[in-house]
Amino acid sequence: MKKHIVTLIFTVVLLIGGTTESFAASLTYTVQKGDTLYKIASTHKITVNELKKRNDLKSNIIQPTQKLTIVKSNAEVNGKPVEKKVAKTPSRSSDDNVLKEFTVNASAYTASCNGCSGITSTGINLKRNPDAKVIAVDPTVIPLGTKVYVEGYGYAIAGDIGGSIKGNKIDLFFPTKAEAYKWGRKSVKIKILK
Repeated sequence: MKKHIVTLIFTVVLLIGGTTESFAASLTYTVQKGDTLYKIASTHKITVNELKKRNDLKSNIIQPTQKLTIVKSNAEVNGKPVEKKVAKTPSRSSDDNVLKEFTVNASAYTASCNGCSGITSTGINLKRNPDAKVIAVDPTVIPLGTKVYVEGYGYAIAGDIGGSIKGNKIDLFFPTKAEAYKWGRKSVKIKILK
């Protein structure tokens, strides 16, 4: 289960970057009480040395609330530059990556409401990853884990469900209530991607 959650979070991070470049976006992890570099590195499938190098750490000492970069933010793998490839914008006529396109009623939600845990049904912690692009879906219409492109929102992943999300309705995650209210409710085109 943990492996699937880490894979899902990594996919979301890549979607946020909007590129096909390997390790295109950075994931920031906030150190929790009891964490060690080894535990964090193991969870994110990297070595302690890589973690220390990415964060310019000279020792193994970390503190709660300290922010660590997990994935490189620049185009470099194993210390060598990687050529950046910008992903094509999905379209019906020219992109083979679009499996289906249809119109949905899109509302917005946030993890900062009273009583909200901030953890999606697939295990994504939205409070720790406020820049994640996650949508709540009816899994009978859009399966959980599906990569999507939402008009006016961007690339996202179907990572949550909601009690009132039925049929062609989605709920878009925003980090603040103000952003969620600004979105409101609207009809938008959604593209289901390979």
